[in-house]
Amino acid sequence: MSTDTHSHHGHGHIAPTPGHDDHGHGGHPESTLKGYMTGFVLSVILTAIPFWLVMTGKLGSNEATTVVILALAAIQIVVHMIYFLHMTPSAESGWSLMALIFTIVMVVITLSGSLWVMYHLTTNMMPMDPSKLP
Repeated sequence: MSTDTHSHHGHGHIAPTPGHDDHGHGGHPESTLKGYMTGFVLSVILTAIPFWLVMTGKLGSNEATTVVILALAAIQIVVHMIYFLHMTPSAESGWSLMALIFTIVMVVITLSGSLWVMYHLTTNMMPMDPSKLP
């Protein structure tokens, strides 16, 4: 056994994996406590604003409220992707791109399906006027 091949054994130091650093957060500043707290605060704000808009009716029309809620939902998706999923331009580009495409497809299906169901439930509900009941 030569001393060259085993010179680092026994010292408790493990060489970092390529693409990772020794700080335990993979080089992403979003992986720190500050990054997680920033993501959490942004998520709470982006959840509270739509709730407030619906409860107060500040925008005056259901259509405007719906558009604002959908926009804030899209922003919240980006916040989650950056601060919790750590999807940045420097991440593994192939998997990040596939995950982004999958996320966009799922969001479009979910939002359009939800709006379609809510629209049809509203238009196909039985009349609530007691004079029109049998």
